[in-house]
Amino acid sequence: INAMKEIRESKKSNPLKGIVVLDLTRVLAGPTCTQILGDLGAEIIKVERPTKGDDSRRLGPPYIKNRSNNDQESAYYLSVNRNKKSITVDITKAEGQKLLHKLISKSDILIENFRAGTLTNYNLSYGQLKKKFKKLIYCSVTGFGQTGPYSSRGGYDFLVQGMGGIMSVTGKATGSPTKIGVGISDIMAGMYATISILAALRHREKTKVGQYIDIALLDSQVAWLSYIGQNYLVSGKIPKRIGNDHPSIVPYRVFEAKNGPVILAVGNDEQFKRFCTFAKLSELHTDRRFKTNSLRVKNRKKLVEILKKVIKKYSINYWVNGLKKANVPCSPINNVREVFSDPQVKFRKMKIKMPYPYSKTGSINLIGSPIKMSDSKISYKLAPPKLGQDTEKILKKFTNLNKKQTEKLRKQKII
Repeated sequence: INAMKEIRESKKSNPLKGIVVLDLTRVLAGPTCTQILGDLGAEIIKVERPTKGDDSRRLGPPYIKNRSNNDQESAYYLSVNRNKKSITVDITKAEGQKLLHKLISKSDILIENFRAGTLTNYNLSYGQLKKKFKKLIYCSVTGFGQTGPYSSRGGYDFLVQGMGGIMSVTGKATGSPTKIGVGISDIMAGMYATISILAALRHREKTKVGQYIDIALLDSQVAWLSYIGQNYLVSGKIPKRIGNDHPSIVPYRVFEAKNGPVILAVGNDEQFKRFCTFAKLSELHTDRRFKTNSLRVKNRKKLVEILKKVIKKYSINYWVNGLKKANVPCSPINNVREVFSDPQVKFRKMKIKMPYPYSKTGSINLIGSPIKMSDSKISYKLAPPKLGQDTEKILKKFTNLNKKQTEKLRKQKII
């Protein structure tokens, strides 16, 4: 009976409930990681600079408006700081460092994204902490990692997209290299950091020992080259920009329909046959130039020219709805408004609403988590915090400081 009760209770709880994360990150890569951990139930203590806080609070417009129609936090900040508590501590001062050591003693994970070596100046590097806090999992997220010739350099997503090769294969063949429309190097580094931390938690569960995790934006971007990078390693040929075409699959690109662009993504020979039947081009799938995907890749230009003329004759809906019935992948290119209006996106609850007393409406719309698990649930408990809103509560809970001691620290501008 007790075992069954424990199982029922576990189904109600978040998978990382009871895990405490000391979050010394800012802007995008680190906060992406800690928001995921927070959604999974970890208690995230976001440590920010007094008065200034996370730089991303001011990366706007747009900003959310308060009841007086004044700017508050930026949309950028709001995108990656859900399910966190904010405290302000000046880590450059000895008293601030002592506070953090007290917090670390109660934490399972510390994650930071300062430039390599910076935290050594503040007695907060892994090397300075590991003997005292043997179970601590410590994750550093930097542009280029803790080792190598670039380790001392600051890293920015745009630079890493360029250095990591993804821009060289993004954009039209005759145009300029193009960055991805979101900070994908930052976001993927945050994802790899999350995966690493979860693996380290499992390792600690078995060994009772923490460890150090070194995540670099450039490493993450190189890994994210995936099959494009592997194509080069196998063939020795430098991949070129081919716009919206796929290097290994044809037809797999954007075509112009009668009233706008439409995506056709024919992934195999059977789909190509069904597409040809619907498009009244039955002779194409038996044509010796186009019978197989390999042949279609070799004869890409000829096939694309034929398809362009046919697809241009009909509307986006004609192709999307007709090919859906034929079980051939085809879609419109939605703008962001259309994305959040999409019935599938709505059904999957990828837009959520949370109470937010600082806004004009008293609530805020946020992007939901894509993680869906049968037993361990994602929860949205805390909207992105105001700067330092939880300082006193956290210090009282984790360091046993009383109100008088807290006020003294505030007067000294430690918090």
